[in-house]
Amino acid sequence: MPVKETNETKEETTRLLPSEEVFLEGPKNRGYELIFSLKVWWQFIKAFRTLHFVGPCITVFGSARFKEGHHYYEKAREFGKRIAEMGFTTMTGGGPGIMEAANRGAFENNGVSVGCNIRLPFEQHENPYLHTSITIDFFFVRKEMLMKYSYAFICMPGGFGTMDEFFETLTLIQTKSITEFPIILFGKEYYKDLAELMGQMVEERTISPEDLELVLITDSVDEAMEHIRTYITGNYKIRPRKRMWWLLEKR
Repeated sequence: MPVKETNETKEETTRLLPSEEVFLEGPKNRGYELIFSLKVWWQFIKAFRTLHFVGPCITVFGSARFKEGHHYYEKAREFGKRIAEMGFTTMTGGGPGIMEAANRGAFENNGVSVGCNIRLPFEQHENPYLHTSITIDFFFVRKEMLMKYSYAFICMPGGFGTMDEFFETLTLIQTKSITEFPIILFGKEYYKDLAELMGQMVEERTISPEDLELVLITDSVDEAMEHIRTYITGNYKIRPRKRMWWLLEKR
């Protein structure tokens, strides 16, 4: 028998949580916006000071939920090792799972391991394989740091966060907002539907056919690293620079 809806139950189902009420207020006052902008500014300055001397990086994206012994965890660990052998710094989001594995691979093979962590109420904590790390309050600041110092990007299997990082990086490269760095999607089976979707985008003319060439989809660590090596050696050479501490950076 259906339950009759009363005014009281209607009120309960439509009542907003306090945080939602604040969010739905609309524009904040100018003092609030000024304080927010100063917080963002300080996050960038703090990140610049921490990461200025980490060296040229390769960033590894991926899920925080894969544990040691999982196939993708071990592959990410191998990527960290290979990045170290190439002489690059391994940059990750600094948390557990794929991030830990990549940092661990670099750390255990005498490479430089760096993490740019995000402050969350759950799940995310710094992994123990970091030479340099910073914890950021805002996702958009963190993503900027994960891209700013890197010359290639490896996207292991992951969830919403990994997809956000992948598509933002890809969009910036597609629109030539940043240099055309190589992007790897690792895991053909995991990303097969995404590959089909990108193919459909070409058919619908929402992207150009050449945009697909911006991404290498592979199951091979060797193929991925050779793709990165070919691009980097063909376009860049590392040159020494003067060590100047404008913002009291830590070397």
